Amino acid sequence: MNHLCIAAADPMPIPYRLGIPLIKRFIIALVLLVLVVGGIIGFNMFRDNAIQQFFANMPVAAVTVATAKVEPAPWKPGIETIGTVSASQGVDLTVEVSGVIKDIRFAANQHVNKDDVLVQLDDTVQQADLAAAKTQAALDKQLSERAEALQQRGVGSEVVRDSTQAAASTSASQVEKLQAVLDQKQLKAPFSGMIGIPKVDNGQFISPGNTVATLQNIETMRADFSIPEQQLGLLKIGQPVRFGLAEDDMPFSGSIVGIDPKVDPQSRLVSVRAEIVNPEGKLSPGQFVRVRVVLPEEEGVVAVPQTALTSSLYGDFVYVVRPAAKAEPAPAAGAAVAAEQPKAEPALAVSQIFVKVGRRAEGRVEIVEGVKLGDELVIAGQNRLTNGTPVKVDNTVSPTPGAGAQAAAK
Repeated sequence: MNHLCIAAADPMPIPYRLGIPLIKRFIIALVLLVLVVGGIIGFNMFRDNAIQQFFANMPVAAVTVATAKVEPAPWKPGIETIGTVSASQGVDLTVEVSGVIKDIRFAANQHVNKDDVLVQLDDTVQQADLAAAKTQAALDKQLSERAEALQQRGVGSEVVRDSTQAAASTSASQVEKLQAVLDQKQLKAPFSGMIGIPKVDNGQFISPGNTVATLQNIETMRADFSIPEQQLGLLKIGQPVRFGLAEDDMPFSGSIVGIDPKVDPQSRLVSVRAEIVNPEGKLSPGQFVRVRVVLPEEEGVVAVPQTALTSSLYGDFVYVVRPAAKAEPAPAAGAAVAAEQPKAEPALAVSQIFVKVGRRAEGRVEIVEGVKLGDELVIAGQNRLTNGTPVKVDNTVSPTPGAGAQAAAK
């Protein structure tokens, strides 16, 4: 009993009683922790290095691109702007006098000739007045001729002769007046052209100022546009102009017929007018068009397709295709295998070259500085390229058929 009491009262810690000091247990746990953490870190470093080596040694797939060579070519400069088309002759038709519409003699979009009667107003009263005036004029003419004959035979006086002649002249003038009034009951085409939709109906009372329809001569159109004052010296009367609905499609031709001698002090623009040949009627008055004033052709200008140029915050640049850097020689063991295989095409890569650009026209851009003659520029596929990317040239997918075909032929 005394022995148990003494054992319970023993203050010595359990580790000491087991024979292992506490400091040693702490050191063992710390070593194990370091080994585990070090192993994890080492494994991660080994894995990252292996992945890096794998991607560094993995061959990069060549990007397919289309190219075009830099060569001097004729350049057709021009002044490009926008304009509005209007008919060379165009009016809103209306009647001269009031009346009730008796007959409409045209249909919408009908081609009419000059002096064709388009609208006939009710002219019953005027027809009756004209008939009465013609009868009176005929009678006055007979009396005048009779008085003239009597006076020549000496049995009539000059006073009677002069009086009858005056009456005959008055009657003839009255006939002409009534005929003019009768003609005002007809609306005639002032020129040849295409007439629009009728805005009146038969039986409708119409007054001067009410529009009947619009008449436009669309075979010859005119376009009004403006250019900056700095380019005023490049224009002259008769200069050729191209027109179209898109920048790359200008099928209509014309020439300058007027240049405003005054520069607008607010916008610093000069108004210009040109005539357009529109035989098929594809242009309509009021339509928006793109305008290109053709300037004299220049020779030997370095210009490339506009698709070769890429713009960024740092400037404009192009990708030039050049031979890639030579790889290290293969081991001797693989030399025999390589000799048996056909000779591969030379590897190509792209270099990013910043350039200075000039004028733009007809889908091409002038390169002032940055490239040299003979350089092969990428004109399609730039969105997947960076400096040094290996490429494979395939000009059958060129976005500019002319440039691509020319490059492919070479």
